[in-house]
Amino acid sequence: MVNDQEARLSFASRMFKTLLFWVILAIVLGSLLGYILPTWAIVPFATFNDLFGKFLGFIVPLIIVGLVTPAIFELGRSGGKWVLITVIIAYVSTLLAGFATWGLSEVLYPYLLAGQQVPDLVSPENAVASIMDPSFTFPPVFGVMTALILAFVLGLGMSAVAAEKLMEVSKEFRKLVMLVITKVVVPLLPVHIFGIFLNMAKSGQFVTVLMALGKVFLFAFILTILAIVLQYVLAGVVAKRNPFSAIWGMKEAYFTALGTSSSAATIPVTIQCTRGNKVSQEITDFVIPLCATIHLTGSVIKITAFAVALQYMLGIEVATSTMVSFIFMLGVIMVAAPGVPGGAITASQGVLQGMLAFTDPMYAIMVAMYVAADSFGTAANVVGDGAIAIVVDKLADGSLGDQAVASLEQTDEIIHGRVN
Repeated sequence: MVNDQEARLSFASRMFKTLLFWVILAIVLGSLLGYILPTWAIVPFATFNDLFGKFLGFIVPLIIVGLVTPAIFELGRSGGKWVLITVIIAYVSTLLAGFATWGLSEVLYPYLLAGQQVPDLVSPENAVASIMDPSFTFPPVFGVMTALILAFVLGLGMSAVAAEKLMEVSKEFRKLVMLVITKVVVPLLPVHIFGIFLNMAKSGQFVTVLMALGKVFLFAFILTILAIVLQYVLAGVVAKRNPFSAIWGMKEAYFTALGTSSSAATIPVTIQCTRGNKVSQEITDFVIPLCATIHLTGSVIKITAFAVALQYMLGIEVATSTMVSFIFMLGVIMVAAPGVPGGAITASQGVLQGMLAFTDPMYAIMVAMYVAADSFGTAANVVGDGAIAIVVDKLADGSLGDQAVASLEQTDEIIHGRVN
């Protein structure tokens, strides 16, 4: 009895510390209090959202440079054949997930979200007067697209000339960016989301938006299941294995990821399940830790599904070329995304606002839905890693050969740089 109580207290303590808990609390409180609070009570949250939104606009280009530059350098410098092959497979998998989600969304949303459009998502700083001077802002050092191009130029350039000293500076800057994400951006996101849902309830938009996004939530979940099946069918074709038997072999990893919402925390179970799928220990120990930080198909599915849903609900038409560019760049951001809770959606803000012109309220809703769906998205990421391991095992014939030690060291360095 005592052990059961301790277990419940331990679980409650862990939940209290998760981003998911605070996001759900922000949504619930915001939606309830928005109906009863007077306008003057919303002013502090309007002011906070005004400042926080401007701060995000300033910091996002720096986040992109800080994360993408060292990622490009590390992958380019590795020179390891199997590192590059694994990264390419992960990137292609990510692109397929993004384009498939986009295509299905365009076909199904006119039926799924019929009659649930909203004219606009009113932000607290516009609906309620903020005490901030409207002319006050944090001008970014450069734009999002400039940041992406600069990151590629620096990463590839430093790799080409072996600029080790400059790379050390880049790594230190990445640590600074990670500190800002983990200590400032992610902890304040629930407050930002609270302000957005407070305003939606006040303006009468909450019920419409929540009903619509509830359908999209279910749609995204189904897509992650379909993505897992497709990945293992393709892996089964390459390796001549039964894909459904391999999927069943990953069930423990899937349910562990549902509970932890962390690819990194699930690595030991993912390794065990992958070895159970008759992938060699050498390949498993190389592919699974690496893919835990670069293969985020579940995350791409969620971001794409929610982004297209918001566009449809608001009547925003985006050019085909823009969406294609968005998915390609989102794939790059996912490969370079940090291994921290909320890191992927934080890093993707640049392409959401820079390429799709998302407003702060739209991005806040993206964050809320992304975090709420984090568990099944992470589970899809984790199980997909096992499919890539099967493919690499077949291509490498079960061994990394003479590059084994070097490849494993490169993997450890890449992982260490992203999660520390």
